[in-house]
Amino acid sequence: MSRRDAYLDAMLRNLGAAYYQSIHGRGSPGTVARAVESVASADGSAAGLRSRWPGRRWRVRDVMTADVAAVPTTATYYEIARLMSERAVGAVPVLDDQRHVLGMVSEADLLPRQESRFGRRGTGLPARTRREAAQAAARTAGQLMTTPPVTIHPDAPLGAAARQLNGRHVRRMPVVGSSGRLIGIVSRRDLLSVFLRPDDDIAADVRAIVADILLEDSGAMTVSVHDGMITLAGSLSSPELAPAAVRLAGDVDGAVGVIDRLERAPLGA
Repeated sequence: MSRRDAYLDAMLRNLGAAYYQSIHGRGSPGTVARAVESVASADGSAAGLRSRWPGRRWRVRDVMTADVAAVPTTATYYEIARLMSERAVGAVPVLDDQRHVLGMVSEADLLPRQESRFGRRGTGLPARTRREAAQAAARTAGQLMTTPPVTIHPDAPLGAAARQLNGRHVRRMPVVGSSGRLIGIVSRRDLLSVFLRPDDDIAADVRAIVADILLEDSGAMTVSVHDGMITLAGSLSSPELAPAAVRLAGDVDGAVGVIDRLERAPLGA
């Protein structure tokens, strides 16, 4: 290998590492972009590099709903309840005049008023909190809303959105741009749509990622996918990279799991 080839190989491996870090939330898209630019500049052929690099991972913008049911701070209890019923949603963002998200009003925020006419004594339920008492007396979205809102950027990976929804125990999350204005909303159900990807698309992504991140010729490795379950068989030119190939395959959008049937090098070989 010439010095130039060795240099390009090192940069390509750096590019692979940057991409791998970004999909696990430990790096930024900017880091990957800079790595791509450095390789393309050194190679003199950005188009050739792009043709080898696997397709981008799905982002929040790919699954979010752009037509969002939202309310101003002055919306009344009745207006909020009617909007939720008409749009069949369980929560709505509360916006200011510039469409910045101030908070969220959910069905749970509306229930204290309905319950307030019934006492809890003798029911075994805990006494109402100050928050519940305040919500029972609230009349507008500004008084009812939960703040601060949990939001996410449209370019965030789906894994980051899932982590936020599960970690914050919310079902829907406003999507805001760099200016902080509302551009969409993403729900738990939206995130599940990635698992409806065609099996052939998943298999193609697995082959591309193994080739471009591990710099391995995946010709001797067979990839089959059935209902999102990936099976890797055959061999790689560097068998010690098999565990990494399995891990990368499992990270492909839409992958349900990976069955590892890759050949390993014999002990002592």
